[in-house]
Amino acid sequence: MRTRIHGGPAEYDAGGGFRTWYIDLTNTTDATCGNIHPVVVLVDGKRALRPEQPRLEFYDGERPRPVGFERTEQDENIGVLGGPASAAKGAEAEEAPFPGFTVAPGATLSVKVRLAVTSDAVANDVVAHAAVVQRQGDDGDWVGQSNDYRFRILGEGEGEGERDSEGSGKGEVGGKDSADSTGGRDSADASGRVPDGIPFAEELARTGLHSTRGILAATAGALLLLGAGLGALLAARRRR
Repeated sequence: MRTRIHGGPAEYDAGGGFRTWYIDLTNTTDATCGNIHPVVVLVDGKRALRPEQPRLEFYDGERPRPVGFERTEQDENIGVLGGPASAAKGAEAEEAPFPGFTVAPGATLSVKVRLAVTSDAVANDVVAHAAVVQRQGDDGDWVGQSNDYRFRILGEGEGEGERDSEGSGKGEVGGKDSADSTGGRDSADASGRVPDGIPFAEELARTGLHSTRGILAATAGALLLLGAGLGALLAARRRR
């Protein structure tokens, strides 16, 4: 599942409104792929971003669904689109769980997401990327990994007068000025290599998960399939 993040702004005001971006899912096989769940990973430079501060929602048709985040011991924040953490928050809790996306052979599905950051978030540089998991009964298979989407959280008064207008393309992922910087990452991702942007992967590898794909699948699968979320995976790792 070739995966690309694009269209996002380069800056978010802490306490500001939602800003929109997209996760493109391209099915490179000759079979329909169902039960697809992108897993958004946020890594901030100061390791100060708390899981309740990013407010992420994705669109299931015309309605947004909330995404809840879990935090790892290395201070990354991980949220599954359609995972149990999102169903536990907000008005969507009483509705049916999200079954995952379905992508036809050779087709591209563009998933609209929107992100805001609470007012208590500190000024910080953040890298977002998406691992993609296909749910298979009681298991989850890693099937894709996106490019990096880099943005900055602006504190009060920071960057005033320096922002580009939303939708101009300048300074946005996938915009005219960023095409060259993201194209190389897209090519690497399409080859099946998992980028080095997930710090907890190396830590998990030392505990016996020798495949990077296996690490991502285990992490995302735990979030997707276990009500206890990431805590269950980390508890198992400590026992190992």
